[in-house]
Amino acid sequence: MFGFLCKIFFKYIIRWKIIGPNPNLVEKKVVIVVPHTSGWDLPLGLLVKYQIDLKIQFVGKKSLFKWPFNRFFRMWGLVPIDRSKGQSVVDEIIEMYKSGQIHTIGMAPEGTRKRVDKLKTGFYRIAKTLDIPVILVKFDYPNKLVSFSEPYELKNSKEADMNYIESYFRGTIGKIPEYSFI
Repeated sequence: MFGFLCKIFFKYIIRWKIIGPNPNLVEKKVVIVVPHTSGWDLPLGLLVKYQIDLKIQFVGKKSLFKWPFNRFFRMWGLVPIDRSKGQSVVDEIIEMYKSGQIHTIGMAPEGTRKRVDKLKTGFYRIAKTLDIPVILVKFDYPNKLVSFSEPYELKNSKEADMNYIESYFRGTIGKIPEYSFI
């Protein structure tokens, strides 16, 4: 019922559209979303998840997963990351993939909602280590459009891959235009 309501809200109330290939055709992948300029990006991402029945999870600080929010966050596909273990978040996500706990993770590679000139590369390390593709997703707020790319296989040098990925996203305008990845 919740998913149905999300579909109605997405399509008829806020009137966004989704274009591009179905990301569900690839079982294991890393999904990166740019630009991340607002707290509204996560709710939009969750609406997209239910709109296309996307099998995806997101990470959140373990400290957020306390009663009464624990069940709510897990229901929406968030998984806790324990930063106090001394293990990097990237290594912890890689272990979650290897153990079968997750198959697709959604990330905002800017690492902040403010404007950045370069994307962080944690997603790259995850995809490269696990030899899985990256799906590039644009949140184009002025046009109310979510665009999914074809799966991108990391087979070039890190510099070449990152140049391609960053150029793919440049110019997409987020909720707060001045924070967009331009």
